[in-house]
Amino acid sequence: MQNRSSAHPNAKARIVPQNNEAEQALLGCVLIDEYAPNEILSMLAPEDFYTTAHQLIFEAMKNIYAENKPIDIITLVQQLESMGSMEAVGGINYLTSLSNIVPSASNYAHYLEIVRQNKLRRKIIDSANKIANVAYAGDEDPMSYAEKEIFALGEGNFRSTLKPISESVGEAIERMEMIERDPLFFKGIPTGFKMLDNLLNGFQNGDLIIIAARPGQGKTSIGMNFIQAAAFAERTTETGKKTPIRAAVFSLEMPAVQLARRMLCSVAKVDMTKANSGHLGSNEWNRLMLAKTKLDKANIYIDDTSNTSPVDIISKCRKLKRERGLDIVMIDYLQLMSAGKRVENRQQEISDITRTLKVAAKELNVPILLLSQLSRKVEDRKEKVPVMSDLRESGAIEQDADIIMFLYRQYSDNDKNISDEERNAVQLIIAKHRNGQTDTIDLTWHGAYVSFEEKDAALPKADKGGKTDNKPAPAEHLEEKPIPKDIAEAIEAEESEPVAARTREEILKVKPGSSEEMPF
Repeated sequence: MQNRSSAHPNAKARIVPQNNEAEQALLGCVLIDEYAPNEILSMLAPEDFYTTAHQLIFEAMKNIYAENKPIDIITLVQQLESMGSMEAVGGINYLTSLSNIVPSASNYAHYLEIVRQNKLRRKIIDSANKIANVAYAGDEDPMSYAEKEIFALGEGNFRSTLKPISESVGEAIERMEMIERDPLFFKGIPTGFKMLDNLLNGFQNGDLIIIAARPGQGKTSIGMNFIQAAAFAERTTETGKKTPIRAAVFSLEMPAVQLARRMLCSVAKVDMTKANSGHLGSNEWNRLMLAKTKLDKANIYIDDTSNTSPVDIISKCRKLKRERGLDIVMIDYLQLMSAGKRVENRQQEISDITRTLKVAAKELNVPILLLSQLSRKVEDRKEKVPVMSDLRESGAIEQDADIIMFLYRQYSDNDKNISDEERNAVQLIIAKHRNGQTDTIDLTWHGAYVSFEEKDAALPKADKGGKTDNKPAPAEHLEEKPIPKDIAEAIEAEESEPVAARTREEILKVKPGSSEEMPF
């Protein structure tokens, strides 16, 4: 077998990791045992084999298996001849010898592991060489490139190669069949709004989602509503196991403690103005305590670094995904970011940022919510409903995004001459949806609770003294979990008593090390 080591006279010859005998034994197991192909063909790809002949043989076996035919010498010869590869693999004599390599397929798992480990070692060597070449060339940030290569190795995301359309078509049909059996199987991250979930089927992995509006329209609020709804829900894995959803928030505008205070008031349905001025009733304090308990258990991680770049964000996301898991990312907001490198102009910089984040969404296999400002020209028009051309600073935003949403409020909070219902009416305009239809969803803005609700959603009413007699009706988009018995009993015992000042201070302060702090 050809030695791929260096030919330099001063270099020590080293053979690339491979085991020809294990590859032959594994192919032999597929030929002699009708049950072995099920796991072997699903766990390996043709490029996992070292020799070209074995790659071609394995590719032929996968093609036969995809047609639901038995894999034996006869079908293998026919497939290789149709591929024009019979001579390249060594002819009928070599194929016959493979079936005689092993007496049984009982040890196929051992051979499989040897082939996989050698493939991984070759990939590590290849990545190390690429990293060294980038470091020598100096054309690209070597640290970022090295991190990307190592992360891909750890996740198993080796660069895909050209593959026949039959594989992708098969996967697409299989996905459709699974959706028909269980419509919720491929449901994405819940948005918290039923109509939006029906339209998008949740936030899908790999999507870059733009949420844009003019200042003061509620971009951060609806973004955090999305994050809260996701963190309070669970998702079902392919094995049927329910796991919590983990969210990362990168806030370039607000400190983490401000976001925490907003979330407390949003979840508890407590007037934030009263909370900031210290005019809350005992029932409202009790709801804050329940909200704090709920948020403590949520897997939300916040980074409030102001001057950051896509490379910094992606690096932190890779680390979080590797150590704790990651399901959704929110960035607030695009215009405060820098590309982290020299560019010709701001428009080019924004283009680089959105392109990098789209690639990151695909690499991390998570949806990325990217908040963005709209340009001022929308204010100069008679018709102020936003359109995609209003996206500020770059047309590349609409090209890179999979989904684009606009928040539109016809009236501001200062318009006191109209009814509350009209003033708080909001349209969530889905202007672009790469994989589905567009639509407009009617929402209601509750400024006191810094949150959006689907129209006509029930909320608690406070009396003039600031005390709430009615128990809070849970928001429809939040999946309520049972309150621990000890907490419920403590709250019931304190219903008629004022909450101690110490407790109030604990609620308003976000302690380091809690779920609101990013573990970087």
